[in-house]
Amino acid sequence: MSLCLAWLLASSHLAGLAGASPGAAPASAEPILAPTPVHEPPTRIKGLQASISAFLGSGGGSGSDGFPTDIAGLFSRIPIGGAAQRLLGVDNSELAALPTQVLNIPGYGNWTQAGWNLRFHGAVYKKANITGAKLDELTNVFLPDVAVKDLPPDQAAQARNVTAEIFNVPQKNQRVSFYLEPGPGPATGGGGGAVTPQGGQQTIALPYPTTEEGDFDAFVALAGAGLQPGNGTSQLQRLNVYATGAPPGNATSYLVPPEGISVVSDVDDILRITRIFVPKDGILNSFARPYVPWMNMPDIYANWSRSIPNIHFHYLTTLPEPVTPQYMDFIYRTYPGGSFDTRPLNFSDTSATLAIRNYLLHKVFETFPKRKFIVVGDTSNRDIMRDYPALVSTFPGQVLCILLRNTTATDPGDHFPYNTTGFAALNQQTYFFFVQPDDLTHLDIANGNCYNRSVPQNLSFSDTQGLPFAGNSPSANNPAAPGAGSGKKSAGHRSSVPWWLSAVAMAAMAVMAGLAGAGPGVW
Repeated sequence: MSLCLAWLLASSHLAGLAGASPGAAPASAEPILAPTPVHEPPTRIKGLQASISAFLGSGGGSGSDGFPTDIAGLFSRIPIGGAAQRLLGVDNSELAALPTQVLNIPGYGNWTQAGWNLRFHGAVYKKANITGAKLDELTNVFLPDVAVKDLPPDQAAQARNVTAEIFNVPQKNQRVSFYLEPGPGPATGGGGGAVTPQGGQQTIALPYPTTEEGDFDAFVALAGAGLQPGNGTSQLQRLNVYATGAPPGNATSYLVPPEGISVVSDVDDILRITRIFVPKDGILNSFARPYVPWMNMPDIYANWSRSIPNIHFHYLTTLPEPVTPQYMDFIYRTYPGGSFDTRPLNFSDTSATLAIRNYLLHKVFETFPKRKFIVVGDTSNRDIMRDYPALVSTFPGQVLCILLRNTTATDPGDHFPYNTTGFAALNQQTYFFFVQPDDLTHLDIANGNCYNRSVPQNLSFSDTQGLPFAGNSPSANNPAAPGAGSGKKSAGHRSSVPWWLSAVAMAAMAVMAGLAGAGPGVW
């Protein structure tokens, strides 16, 4: 156990070192029309069963994407393309006879001097008709200590459906086109008061074919007939987007004005209960169990949607595309409507997976250089703890609030420290580590007042935050707030951690300090 934990902590910390990058240049004053060039690393096909075994044997992790210690890292090892086709036992003639399908991910559009531009992104694929024993065999790979046939019927059906979505065959060099029309208000009533435009009907052909992995991602200029110009409105406009001739292929996208407030939100363990830091729970909660909101977080988002005029919601997960239909279905049944981002399959190796959140964050910030952003996440994600505070200096004046659920204070299964060093130089009013959704209820986030003083922060500004001897006393920048002695749990405090876990963690950090200088080859 100690060796396992030492390896886990060391690899997670080295992941943070590997993902570090030099300070980025200040954001451009003009919105970005075309996407940032896509990073295309070599695809690495791993033994899926070995990755799952490593994930389960790790005892959990700190959410550093790309390692077998979290859900996103696990999914990065799923075979794609020819490897998936061989695994499914589908020959070329059978594949050719299958219908082509399109994953159409809800996009955002920006206004430039040339008019409206809308981002189209997703994937083109074919899905084999996997049934019976073959489907159960593949599903069982993902299920710890249980066979799919032994699950309750509803959970077994979900596990089979998710597995069938995962094992598809991406289609490269495909030309994709879409039909656009005004989008009526969604049943969830979200989108921050987005309106249905008077027009906007048009057909759009993407300028580039799909990548080797079947992905597409491009901003395309729209014809403006019937659309309100972005320099003449503060309202978001909804457009329904249909992939032509390829089901399911439907999405609702949003034209977002140059100025206003956008919420960029993570999903796992902040909007829904995943428990990625407890491997067996993380897998079952992602594959088989019904998706459940975390406490009353939907009420918080619904209140923001009603009370902040023309707010834009953007949901960002680093899970790969084949897994996202289940996520999008949950989000749009439970939270306000908005655009969505996920990890393209061409971000498939460890270093690329570590970089994807930062890449997607920069894309949306660069696309809207005059908008203000509220970013929401949780402390179990190492990339969030690294990337969110860095946005403040990379995009001066754009970050209104950084709101982070402290999973170590609210879930006894999270035994791992998190890194708060990036927050040392930030104004406390711009960030807030909270314990439960109600801590966010009375914050004036629209005006940048993000700190609820009734929740003590107790930050140590170290990479061992959350251990019992780290971050448990008031700091100069984060004094114990009024009410600290009322029994309310501190956001920077571990709920309960055995003393031996802290000792092992520190031993692991001492070991990795020596390994870090040996270079990447040591692993």
